[in-house]
Amino acid sequence: MTDSYRRSGDEPQQPYPPQPPYLPGVVLAEQTHQQQPYEQPQAEEGPKRKKKRLRGPTGLIAAVAVAAAAVGGGTAYAFQELTGSGGDGVSASSTSTNVVPSSKKGTVSGVAEAVSPSIVEVNAELGSGSSTGSGVIITSDGEIVTNNHVVSGASSVKVSTSDGKTYTADVVGTDAKKDLALIKLKNASGLKAATLGDSEGVKVGDDVVAIGSPEGLTGTVTSGIVSALQRDVTVSTDEGQQQQQQGGSGSGEWPFEFGGQQFNGDTGSSKTTYKAIQTDASLNPGNSGGALIDMNGNIIGINSAMYSSGSGSSTSSSSNGSVGLGFAIPINTVKADLDTLRSGGSDS
Repeated sequence: MTDSYRRSGDEPQQPYPPQPPYLPGVVLAEQTHQQQPYEQPQAEEGPKRKKKRLRGPTGLIAAVAVAAAAVGGGTAYAFQELTGSGGDGVSASSTSTNVVPSSKKGTVSGVAEAVSPSIVEVNAELGSGSSTGSGVIITSDGEIVTNNHVVSGASSVKVSTSDGKTYTADVVGTDAKKDLALIKLKNASGLKAATLGDSEGVKVGDDVVAIGSPEGLTGTVTSGIVSALQRDVTVSTDEGQQQQQQGGSGSGEWPFEFGGQQFNGDTGSSKTTYKAIQTDASLNPGNSGGALIDMNGNIIGINSAMYSSGSGSSTSSSSNGSVGLGFAIPINTVKADLDTLRSGGSDS
């Protein structure tokens, strides 16, 4: 009987404690009483252990879910909040890179402070006079992007940085069809290179800042918005025409065509057309080659042409000033042309 009793109480996966042997004269109720204290705690503790085990995996799954969300669209927002990019009042959205300190994000002063050290004044000596423009530092050892019409045909080039230092520069390459040029400072190091953005992300209405040297006033800052995109701007590719306009016999402005009209003089017979960003940020003679910048401090264009109310008259247009119609070469055009410019340019 003892063996039969033990087999009946020994159920699989139920770790009951060993049962006392059957003793004659002992009431079965006592034996049942011996089993009750074990069965009740077993029923209560089992679910508790399961709940504790579920807490760990549940928390882990929740953490993984949050991390997965961050890898998706949440990453951009988190990055913006940590670095100061984006945010209320900032309409520029060309890149996620933020050059402006987070405490000054979305402000013209913040952009000016962050980017001005990367903008230079370019002075070129020409056969017919001289030309003054601007440029953007793209490497710490002195590679600078500017307009072709600023340095075309120059016998010598001098560059002044924002800290007042002056360097001699060589013309590395030119591309008259895009009105771009690359120059390189001699014996330069430790310069602050600008951050080149993504002009594909620029939208009409974005706030922008322009920095350059209009009329030789180094480091002049103006602001406005992106007025339009993909504007067709036609410029001269004739070096003689450029020198005439930039030198002593011209108005100091770069002639261009827009909407079937000529501005700032005659573009000549040899010319090319490129797509430009239109802005109402004030541009004046000397801004050519300078930077058009988004509110995160990224360069989105190289300023190349401006229209003034006196451009078509006999009065010098420089005396009339900007009327809020300027154009910049998209920075993606510049980036795509850099290798060509570094190898001497398409005009070599």
